[in-house]
Amino acid sequence: MQVRPTSDRLRETLFNILAPRIEGVRFLDLCAGSGAVGIEALSRGASFATFVDRSRKMCGLVESNLDLCGVPEEQTEVVCSEAAEFLKRVRAWGTPGWNICFFDPPYATEYSGVLAAFGADDGALLLPEGLLIAEHHHKNPLPDEVAALRRWRVVKQGDSCLSFYERA
Repeated sequence: MQVRPTSDRLRETLFNILAPRIEGVRFLDLCAGSGAVGIEALSRGASFATFVDRSRKMCGLVESNLDLCGVPEEQTEVVCSEAAEFLKRVRAWGTPGWNICFFDPPYATEYSGVLAAFGADDGALLLPEGLLIAEHHHKNPLPDEVAALRRWRVVKQGDSCLSFYERA
């Protein structure tokens, strides 16, 4: 299992950008790993966080970290699933979407399926005025537009980039 956590510096930059928008939001940590990004969102005022990872071991780690941080269970959901499969199920279930979605897959992962799901979204995944942030390697440029998604900002630190998307 290869885990590449978001660096502390990049996570700080991310939350400095999100600071005016984080209070009371529903936050999705897609490919959550240890859950550090979603836990930080909760600590900064998000009202609810969903953590999704394909590894049962990582989901167990997220649950342990939530317990260690004293996060109430009613503020979280931990789901063991592939990202694209999870998004398909959410649309079918009619689950409420999220205000902010953070997608940080292993860098070798193909991003297009998840970006396409959010781009084709009718509001089931990304709530109005919602954001999708994708972390990626700087040598793996992501598209400026995917269906209804438009990238409005890219932040580069070291080898990592954060691409910020919203509905066009």
